[in-house]
Amino acid sequence: MARQTKALITTLKRALKAHGKTYADVATALDLSEASVKRLLSTHQLSLDRLEAIGQLIGLEITDLVKQMEEDTGRIERLTVEQEREIAGDLTLLLITVCVLNRWTLDDILQVHQLDPHTCTQKLARLDKLQLIDLLPRNRVKLKVAANFNWIENGPIQQFFQQRIASEYFNSRFQAEDENLIVLNGMLSKSSNQAFQRRMQRLAREFEEFNREDVALDFDTRHGATVIIAIRGWHYGLFKNAGGEH
Repeated sequence: MARQTKALITTLKRALKAHGKTYADVATALDLSEASVKRLLSTHQLSLDRLEAIGQLIGLEITDLVKQMEEDTGRIERLTVEQEREIAGDLTLLLITVCVLNRWTLDDILQVHQLDPHTCTQKLARLDKLQLIDLLPRNRVKLKVAANFNWIENGPIQQFFQQRIASEYFNSRFQAEDENLIVLNGMLSKSSNQAFQRRMQRLAREFEEFNREDVALDFDTRHGATVIIAIRGWHYGLFKNAGGEH
């Protein structure tokens, strides 16, 4: 029972994070201090009434949380470096991996990318062996990844996209209806920079939430979108030697 309670609260924390809710938001909803909320969640001592109140904060019933917990049980949150390296080393496998992570069916993949059906089925079988999916009869696909699945930070997949895709990604004037590019320059204190980074994380969670919600829509109404959110110091080549050597 204790293990189930821990798993349910872990699911609740993920749901709060996905909805951009903080411990401060929960504290306000429960009329408690933020420290009390942290203690309740860390010790897994939430009553059903409080669990229900937190669920209402993000529009989820307790049954919704239980269902999500059961779905996440045993699902993988991250691949190994070796698994990522294998996927990154096979462009067709990587393409199909990205598609299935976005809930594409085999028919969707074949229709859009015009791949050889036999090759595509082989790649799906490889993803099954990598435990990323269950390949079901009639080549139906069931994802085995958790809701918070992510690529390894600076791992083989991220490095592939940084090295191979970055220049192509920015080879656009960003004037189409589904494009937008905002470049900002300024001077921020360390605390403001960190606060802005937290808002970037919330924006990223909102994107993932929209992505999950739109899975229920017809395939033809959904279109691929890649978002890059970044912030760094402006010590790059453009101004590197502007003032001479120092």
